[in-house]
Formats: sequence, C-alpha cells, structure tokens
Amino acid sequence: MDKKFIPISVPNFPGNEEKYVSEAISSTWVSTAGPLIPKFEKAMADYMGTEYTVATNSGTSALHLALIDSGIGPGDEVIAAALTFIAAVNPIRFCGAEPVFVDCDKYFCMDPDSVQYFIDNYCEMKDGKLINKTTGAHVKGMIPVHVFGNMANMERLMEIAEKYNLFVLEDATESVGTFVTEGKYKGHHLGTIGHYGALSFNGNKVMTTGAGGMAICHDEQTRHHMAILSEEAQDMSKKEDNLLFIHTEVGYNYRMNNIAAALGLAQLENLEKFVETKNKNYKLYKELLDGKNGLKMIDYTPGIRSSMWFYQLYLDNCTITRNELIEGLAERKIQSRPIWLLNPDQAPYKNSQCMPLTNARDYVGKIVNIPCSSNLTEEDVKRVCEEILDLTK
Repeated sequence: MDKKFIPISVPNFPGNEEKYVSEAISSTWVSTAGPLIPKFEKAMADYMGTEYTVATNSGTSALHLALIDSGIGPGDEVIAAALTFIAAVNPIRFCGAEPVFVDCDKYFCMDPDSVQYFIDNYCEMKDGKLINKTTGAHVKGMIPVHVFGNMANMERLMEIAEKYNLFVLEDATESVGTFVTEGKYKGHHLGTIGHYGALSFNGNKVMTTGAGGMAICHDEQTRHHMAILSEEAQDMSKKEDNLLFIHTEVGYNYRMNNIAAALGLAQLENLEKFVETKNKNYKLYKELLDGKNGLKMIDYTPGIRSSMWFYQLYLDNCTITRNELIEGLAERKIQSRPIWLLNPDQAPYKNSQCMPLTNARDYVGKIVNIPCSSNLTEEDVKRVCEEILDLTK
C-alpha cells in the first residue's frame, strides 16, 4: 500500500470556515469594504491584548505601511535580519531606503550583539541621530523578525532603540499566537512590544486567511494613517473623501477583503487548539530525534509560549548533507525544506552593508524544516522520524 504524502505545512479548517465564508458570499460583501474586516481586526486586537490594528492583504503590506508611517525614505537605513524570508527586507527598498544586515542568535532571531557591533564600529550620534559613518546615512530603525515562532531579545533591542533613537518594527509574521511568559514584557504578544508590529496569515502559517496580514501600532492617529494608506490614501470615514475620490497622498491597495476576514474569524476560534497540537508534536519530534544520528531539534526561545510555526532539525554531525536529507525525504513522500538563502547573498542585496554572520551561515547549511501542520497526527510524526533516522543511520 502506498504511503500518504506528508506536506510540510498546510492549512487546517476544522471549524466554521466554510460557514462564515459562505455567509460572506451570500451577503455579497466580498470586497475590501465588507463588515467582517473591522470585526476581524477587533477580534485579533482582543486576542493579542492591543487596540490598534489594520487588516491588510499580506504581512509584507503591513510592514510597508509601518515603514511609511515611520517616515522612512530615500537616503535612510534600517537594521535588518540577514536570516529571514526576503519579504521582511523588501519593504525597506519599497521606501527607497537601504538595509544593513546583522547576524542571528541561536534562536534564529536578530542578535542584539550584532546590532551593537554595527553601532559601535560603524556609527556615531549626531544631533540625536544615529549616522552610519561609512555611508553618511541616517539609521532610523530596526526590524527584528520573530523567526519560526521564536522571540527576538526584545528587552535588549528596545533598550538599544531607546538609546539611539531608533524605531522598532516587530516582524511577527511567523509568530501569531506566541506571547511572553517571563521578564519585562510578560503577557505581551509578539508584535505588540515595538513601536509597530506586523502579522501574516499566509496559507502556511499557524492560522490563515488564505493571504493576509495585519499592522499593529499603539495610538489611533497612527492606526488611522495606516488604514488610509491601505485604501489608496482615501479616508473612507469622511463622506466627502469617499464620494468625491479625494486622496491625500500616495496610497496602496493593501486592504484585506471580507472573505479573507471571514476565514480569519473562524481560524482564530481554533488558534489555541492549533498551538496546542504544534507544541505536542514538537515534544514528540524532540523525544524521537534529538541526539540521535547526529541530529538536534533546535529549542524555542525561553520565557515564551511559542506557537511553534516551523520545527528546525539541525544536522550537527550527520552522515548525510542537508540537501541529501531533503531529497531522501521527498522520495519517501515527506516534504521538508532548507532555511532561506541569506538576504545579503540574494541578488538585490549583494552590495548592502553586512555584519559578520557566524550563526546565520552555520544555520543555512545545516537546518532542515520538517512537517509541522496543525493537523499532523502522532502517527505522521512517528513516520517522519522513522524515515529521517533511516536516512541518517
């Protein structure tokens, strides 16, 4: 009997998804003006313990809106993660600014030591601004990415930001459902600590709206500005702007649609169950794989309740290479993937300034992401482990 295919990360629709989407379609509210959009924004805000959210059509859009509101523009620089999906970096270029790449810590997130190294060795303060001595550019902010459901060291990064007058845009696109359990920010969901936050509800995330995201901030003026920008800079709350097509600045078609919001509302109802399953499956992976055949399951950041979006298998002293393991699993109908090619090695950013990347370069060659869907069964996990152990024996 043929073995079933086990994908790496697929949506899970166990609840009211079909019902809510059908109701949205029946109502004919399917566009970006539907009533479920503000309902979803409020539901997510309540879940995360914040007030000010703007639903968008992607996490990338949310990042872009936040950067625009922060005042980033041509000639500016933003400290960025070398190890992350390129969508966390591209919005810097959308604004005409440049990234400066720093290393990751052992949990894949922006390393405060690398940030401080850049500041100490390449920058100086002038009139309250952090200036890059190499380029002469004003370094205005940083975008720490909470990779795979981990948490960047926000206590140290926020201290650095305050000292050097930097904004902090938290990219929590991979960490919906992760919150802090210890320390200064105990109780905070990731995305609500920095000056701005961004979430993603892409199809492979812990919860999904098909494609979608959300921008987070801390005051109504900022929220309102980002909401206007997301609707072609047309203030839909003003009758004159709405009826006469008045646009106050260059805007974008970034608003979430009503069908996506319907899907999001249903997914949110089961988010905690998804996270519970992902935590349980991670523990089983760790029990069955960790320390065997030169393999190591990378732990998640201490002091958080992680949503554990992706699971990271580290080939510490393994008999086969990363690519050989990925190819071997594919032949056995199990999907896996490597970590991303580093951003400073990507064509658009090969000339960008970059700090030493000791941790990031090690991870690129030795990490394999293994199946992590929230509908993965115990039997699925055991089969994945059996195949991995067989391939690496």
